[in-house]
Amino acid sequence: RCPPDSEAWPGARLGLPWSPGVNMHLSAILKQKGADVAHVAPTTTVAEVVQVLASRRIGAVLVMDSARQVLGIVSERDVVRTLAEQGGRTLAMTAGQLMTTGLHTAGPQTSVMEATGMMTVGRFRHLPVLEDGQLLGIVSIGDVVKARISEQDQEVDSLKAYVAGG
Repeated sequence: RCPPDSEAWPGARLGLPWSPGVNMHLSAILKQKGADVAHVAPTTTVAEVVQVLASRRIGAVLVMDSARQVLGIVSERDVVRTLAEQGGRTLAMTAGQLMTTGLHTAGPQTSVMEATGMMTVGRFRHLPVLEDGQLLGIVSIGDVVKARISEQDQEVDSLKAYVAGG
């Protein structure tokens, strides 16, 4: 096992915090990422949503009400699909009209492996993390893949140490 903040921890190369074992939870990803989540009001136009996506270089924004309750999500895919169907009218639509509702969510103690499975089977790329109904953050498929690679690196290193008698 590697001590916290050790250079030997494989996740350090990926900017991830040390986590004992290979059961990293989403809370560890959020600790590294922070809790800043791009969000818009349901009345925000799709043209404004596209500006947020482009300026922040992200693939999705949450749609939240004034009480910070998650109502849905608007992704690049939603915009492109609606542009193909509706044409230029799409940009005048609102986030509330375009958003995907009935989101899959996870808790902070959801394992990275569970999150990977949820996202793969559900075919979505962004997973809001909630605790007691409050938004803690959001993880992307890239975040969970990076964490899974880190977990696998740690497991390989542990097995190598075991085989070497260490």
